[in-house]
Amino acid sequence: MSTIDEHIAKDKSEIEAARAAGDQGKVRHLEEEVKDLEEYKAHHPDDKHDPTPLEVFCDLNPDAPECLVYDD
Repeated sequence: MSTIDEHIAKDKSEIEAARAAGDQGKVRHLEEEVKDLEEYKAHHPDDKHDPTPLEVFCDLNPDAPECLVYDD
């Protein structure tokens, strides 16, 4: 996907398909992903690119070891 809005829309349509199929595990996973993407979008209103899972994780958890950046 090229934008975060497209990613959110795709996930929402997949949620409906998973609900119709009765796949509650996939529904929960996708709902959490949509929530995280919407929070990322709220933190970066001018950024329209589709963030990677690591970008979303680090935005929500900036102190996590995998998100720390060191200047030498």
